[in-house]
Amino acid sequence: MLLEKILKKSVLSLALVCAVPGMAMADIKIGFLGTLSGPSAANGRDQLDGFRLALEQLDGKLGGVETEIVAEDDQMKPSVALTGVSRLLEREEVDAVVGLTFTHVLMALQPKIAETDVPFIGTISGPSPTAGALCKPNLFIMSWQSDAPAEAMGKYMQDKGVKTISTLTPNFVGGKDKISGLRNTYKGEIIDEIYTPLSQLDFSAELTQVAVSDPEGVFMFYPGGLGVTFMRQYKQAGLAGKLPLYTANSIEGEDVDAMGEAVIGAYAADTWTPGISSEYSKQFVNAYREKYNRTPSAYAAFSYDAMMKLNAAVEALKGDVSDKKAFVKAIKTADFESVRGDFKFGNNNYPVQDYHIFEMVEGENGKPDWKLVQENVLKDHVDTYAAQCTMS
Repeated sequence: MLLEKILKKSVLSLALVCAVPGMAMADIKIGFLGTLSGPSAANGRDQLDGFRLALEQLDGKLGGVETEIVAEDDQMKPSVALTGVSRLLEREEVDAVVGLTFTHVLMALQPKIAETDVPFIGTISGPSPTAGALCKPNLFIMSWQSDAPAEAMGKYMQDKGVKTISTLTPNFVGGKDKISGLRNTYKGEIIDEIYTPLSQLDFSAELTQVAVSDPEGVFMFYPGGLGVTFMRQYKQAGLAGKLPLYTANSIEGEDVDAMGEAVIGAYAADTWTPGISSEYSKQFVNAYREKYNRTPSAYAAFSYDAMMKLNAAVEALKGDVSDKKAFVKAIKTADFESVRGDFKFGNNNYPVQDYHIFEMVEGENGKPDWKLVQENVLKDHVDTYAAQCTMS
């Protein structure tokens, strides 16, 4: 069994190294550490595919230098992630580590990140401690601080006059950050504040509790496969269409197709969706669909952005990333074109960006689609914890 796992990992690494022509003799090596197995594997796969698409469009080069990606599956387990990051830093001697799918895993990596100058770039998780007191010069987040999408949805619900809600999230750092963010902007009554284990896939008891409470709305955060399962059960429980569903980071990419009609009518807060109308964003969506035969999630989009950001940084250094402190500085300051439009880092290396509200509607092809209902519900938003970060 152990031999089989080793062989599978070797085959995966070989496939990734050979994914872009010319990568075998690479001068720059990027380590990917993310969740590639288990119920939330789709999240990590979207990240990895976003990175790979960007590198392919750059002809396998960052700043004109041959580049390869080496992947490690953290299995959504901190202990596995620590082993994986040690392999990437010590054996593979990567020039940067990207991915970092889940918040509890990223938090476990903090000592490793602190003891190296190698840049780390996360494209999903954005835990509150690393945006504040635990911010680090070599840790960048390309997605969002975890509270922020919930802050956007909370403001939308507050402005809409929703007086009572129930909330449901997984019981981990990211879920608790979401509720913290929601409370920053939503001032109505939270009747039920429900947390479930990350491994839980049956929500019948929780949905029964919500039905009895009969709030004016329901806020939920369940990423990846958890969101698909929750959405289907929400409809089966007879709550879809009865209790409006407000979400953050739970309606993503191909998950929408899996949710089917169950997702129609739900609201989503995000800084990017495939419904963004800019020409550059459309080009990315079309290229991703053509290559992978599925719709990109925000996780894929942010990973694509991250690779383009790295490309700009390597260009600024004229291809020499041997000085990791200089590389970190270049990542902070290098300009690039984002699928989101204007992009900049705040003092804590988290994005300063706009958030929008979308409603899921039936598209022209009969499948669910994103309809923009409020643009810039939060404009040039700086996360709540940036003031606690002592970096400039």
